This record gives sequence, structure tokens and C-alpha cells, in this order.
Amino acid sequence: MKKVNIFLLITFFLTWSITFIIFKSGGLTGPFASIGLILCMMIPALSVLITTLITKSSFKEIWIKPNFKKNIKYYFIGYFSPVILIILGSALYFIIFPSHLDLSMNNGVENLKLQLQSLGQAVPSDLELKSAMIIQLFVGIFLSPILNFIPCLGEELGWRGYLLPKLIENNSYFKSSLICSVIWGIWHAPMIAMGHNYGVGYIGAPFLGIFAMIVFCLATGSIFNYIAIKTKSCIPATFAHGSLNGFASEGVIFLSIPNPNMFIGPAPVGIIGGFFFIVVGAICLLKTKKLDEENIETKTKA
Repeated sequence: MKKVNIFLLITFFLTWSITFIIFKSGGLTGPFASIGLILCMMIPALSVLITTLITKSSFKEIWIKPNFKKNIKYYFIGYFSPVILIILGSALYFIIFPSHLDLSMNNGVENLKLQLQSLGQAVPSDLELKSAMIIQLFVGIFLSPILNFIPCLGEELGWRGYLLPKLIENNSYFKSSLICSVIWGIWHAPMIAMGHNYGVGYIGAPFLGIFAMIVFCLATGSIFNYIAIKTKSCIPATFAHGSLNGFASEGVIFLSIPNPNMFIGPAPVGIIGGFFFIVVGAICLLKTKKLDEENIETKTKA
């Protein structure tokens, strides 16, 4: 547990220090926000490096090897399952709230115009913006795991490449998956407090948002943890993380209302938008429990 404690101490101290700087420099709309959030994503990997050097451990202990052979299906799961679950969650949201659906994407176009204007950039025509948004959807499906690979590896090398296997050394797969996911959720707390994902000013802010993020990380983390355990690699989880980040706003561009309740959806961080992540996450968590039972049976027979 010493290595785990050192890793977590370094990770949380550095990450939360950066988020404090983001907060003091204008928050998520400030000039340091974009680069600051990217730096936060790289901190877990940096913490792995520092912890490994401090404890004089072997880098072979980290689940970084691709282990691609015989694990192709888990790579496909990592690459495409977040997209499928996001689409299903968005569809469920619009089935429940059909008046919120705008296939013409007019509201999405107006929001994009406002963003471009606020940045002082030229605003293209509506047709050009809609074309760009459609292209963005296809990029999100097929290329986001690759385009987001480096920053997401920065996180996954820490969570699924280092923390998860270290927890497994002294705990069951099931317990390790739970702990890893909850820690991952808590790690996001300062970002959520500043308005990331859920905004600000809602009832129960920021604690309700932090709790919602922990639930979301518990669901998605259980999926990421399972494919990491099955492959003994953080790479499939990195693809899954990249896919999730790149496609998460898919449902939002089809909204007909300007200010949706993000705790509901259609984004996957909402309870309806993320419903299928919760279901599949629960299934994966149960599968880790089954792996524990299989390990016990194997040891008993031996």
C-alpha cells in the first residue's frame, strides 16, 4: 500500500494544485483552462514515473504493454463501446423528451456561433457549421480514440496501468475495481466544482455534481477496469477513454433547448444519457466478481 499512497499523494497534490491555478486565473473560461486541464490529464502518468523512481520499483510492474495477441475483442470493445453506449443513452433521452430533439441542429449551430464570436473568430454560414458538426460526429466515432490517445494515456497509465494492478496485489478484482473507480471520480472534484460537465449554480452545488461524477466514474471505470484486467494492459482502456471524451457531446448538438439539465442528459454524465454505461458497468463489475470466484476455485483445486 506504500506505493499506492505515494502515487495518490503525488497525483492529487499536483492535479489539485493545477486546478487551483485554473480557478484563480478565471476558472474554466480563463486563459489557462484548456492547457491546465490537459496538464491535469497528464499528471497520473507523471506520478507513476515519480513513484516508480522513488520506490525503486520496476517499470515492468506497470500494465503498459499492449498484449494485443488474443485480446483483439477487448480492443474493439474499448474502441467502439463508448460510442454505442452514448448513442443509446441519447436515444433514450430523446424518446423520453421528444420535444428536446432538433435534427436540424439549429440550436447547436447558434451555440457554436456564440462560442466562435466569444473567441473573436470569423463565423461561417449555417450550412458550413452544420457540415462541420456532422464531420465532427464521424471523427468522434472513428478517430477520437486515436486523436485523444496521448492525453488519455496520461490518465489511464495512472488509473488502469498502475493503481488498479497495485490494488489487485492485496485485494480482489471486484474490490480493486470499486476503489479505483471511486478514487478516479474523487480526483475530478475540483474540476466539477468549477462547473465542468454540470455547470454551476444548481441545487446542491458543487457536492451534488461531485457525487454524480463519482457515480459516472464508477460506471465507466468498471468497464475500463474489466478490459484492463482481461488484457493486463491499460491501452484498451485508453482507447475507450479517448472514445468517450471525443463523442460525449454527440447528443447535445441535437438539442432544441439552450440549457438542458446535465444531470439528466443527453450527455453520458446525466442519469438518462449515461443509463447504458451504468448497466454495462454493473455487468462488468459482476464479471470481475466472477473472475475472483474462478481464481478461488483454481487455487482450491491446486
